[in-house]
Amino acid sequence: MRFIVFVKATPESEAGVLPKPEMLAKMGAFNQQLAKAGMMLAGDGLQPTSKGARISYAGAKPVVTDGPFTETKELVAGFWLLQAKSKAEVVEWLLRCPFENGEQIEIRQIYEMEDFAPVMTPEIEAQHQRLDVQITGQAQNKP
Repeated sequence: MRFIVFVKATPESEAGVLPKPEMLAKMGAFNQQLAKAGMMLAGDGLQPTSKGARISYAGAKPVVTDGPFTETKELVAGFWLLQAKSKAEVVEWLLRCPFENGEQIEIRQIYEMEDFAPVMTPEIEAQHQRLDVQITGQAQNKP
């Protein structure tokens, strides 16, 4: 199973305040543990929303809004893409995360192709296979 873990933004992350070297070292060590355990597929911090944009699809024409965005508790400052046997395993690992200043994370399981079996057609499956080849250069048979 794959999970995405969102690290929620804080006023400091939205202001572009970089973490202290000590925290970077702790997070680096934690990420190394996740990687050594075979769980970490990807992970990075995100620039503040002042450098981003949103696109809303509420009508016939999409609307682009440049950042910053004001509601900090709903913003994402970073992420991990993890592979684990269960949500409980992800929770167990992330309880060891070295955050210490009120940070908050959100864990969400990622849909796998087999989750779509009830609505999958041969045409959609072939389309997905072609996309996998485009993205990775090879067809993937995910368990």
